[in-house]
Formats: sequence, structure tokens, C-alpha cells
Amino acid sequence: MRTFTTLDEVAAAAGSEIGTSEWLVVDQDRIDAFADATLDHQWIHVDVEAAGTGPFGGTIAHGFLTLSLLPHFASQVFRLETPGARLNYGLDKVRFPAPVPVDSRLRSHVRFGEVRELAAGKQLVVEHTVEIEGHDKPACVAAHVVLLLA
Repeated sequence: MRTFTTLDEVAAAAGSEIGTSEWLVVDQDRIDAFADATLDHQWIHVDVEAAGTGPFGGTIAHGFLTLSLLPHFASQVFRLETPGARLNYGLDKVRFPAPVPVDSRLRSHVRFGEVRELAAGKQLVVEHTVEIEGHDKPACVAAHVVLLLA
């Protein structure tokens, strides 16, 4: 776990690998709970019987479920204890190169991308590559933008 206490420390880490999260299992209960929370009950995610005869041989996680896990993964890798507020500003780019089969284990490789100066502080791009255990392609590649206000 890396802890950053100043904006200068964050800026100095730009372009650096920060670390890798622990594995997290994405089981059917998690997929169903996400479907309930988002009202997205597409059969490929929640109908075990139909998905079993579908293109992936079983249910798969929603791409947005994988994306929603980024804050959890990040919290296992680094902590921002900088002065001022830390705000989720959005995402620059998100891709889902591979589906996440039910009961897969995921973890994220985290790196700090660009750090831009702002009048009110800094803008940090946190780059995630979410790995599926035993698969060649990642589940998700995303650039998460965080505002660090002074």
C-alpha cells in the first residue's frame, strides 16, 4: 500500500506502476445484486439456464460491474491523504476487451498516468488494467480521472 500525503508526491509518481490489488471473486450473487441495483437484468448476466447455452457457456458480469470495482481495487493499492478534497472527475477511456465469466477472480494493476496542474490543485489519471485470472486479455482497461484540490 502506497500512501501519498502531498500533491508533489502524487506528481512525482506520474508514469509509475503503483501496485496490484488483491483478487476478488465475481460470483452470481454479486452479478445479481448489480443487476438489481442498475435494473439491468439482461439474460446473459442473470439467467443461468439460458446463459449456459449462450455464447460464453454461462453468465458473465456486466462490464459496468467490473468498472464499479475500480475504487475497491484502488483502495487496496494506494491511499491519497493529500490536503483538500479528492473528487471523482470521470473517465477518459474505458474498454472491456474480454467478458468476465461468473466465478472469475479479478484484480487490478494500477499505475499513475498524467498529473496535470490546475489552479485549484492537480488532476490525476489513475490507469487500471483489470486482469481475469487465467485469461490472456484483461476484463477492463480504464483511465480514471481524480481531482485533488489544494
